[in-house]
Amino acid sequence: MSPSDPAPGDKRVHPAKTRTEMTQLVLPGNTNALGTAFGGQIAAWVDICAAVAAQRFVCGPVVTASMDQLHFLRPIRRGMVVVLQATVNRAWNTSMEVGVRVDAEDVSTGEREHCCSAYLTFVALDDQGRGRRVPGLDTAGDPEAVRREREADLRRDARLRVKRLRQTTD
Repeated sequence: MSPSDPAPGDKRVHPAKTRTEMTQLVLPGNTNALGTAFGGQIAAWVDICAAVAAQRFVCGPVVTASMDQLHFLRPIRRGMVVVLQATVNRAWNTSMEVGVRVDAEDVSTGEREHCCSAYLTFVALDDQGRGRRVPGLDTAGDPEAVRREREADLRRDARLRVKRLRQTTD
């Protein structure tokens, strides 16, 4: 058993139980002078959607530890509906990775386009505000969930390498 696996008898949760979908209408106050959504507004919505998925997973409070890069593939314009979909991709000891996909829907045509994706790390908290063990993620029989779990491990390894590099240069 690896340190990221749940202890024998620990609860396991299927990723589908964490799935969260949130929609937001892009209003004038959410946009810049060009009529496109502020990146910070999209990031805030991503964080909220991911937090709901993480809370569903641990059945308790969580805090955001990090958000990976947020690259916009296309603009999100005023009047569009932003559709955010989040799922827990991987669970470790006290933390988990949540993936969020952001699409923009043109309400006049119903067409949706992928605008960006983000990966966030959350830590589950106990009653004293300290990290607590999270349940295992049950990906058995779900090839897509297994792929997301494997890719999450690669992203975590990269984040930890960067963290170690920063610690040695400070």
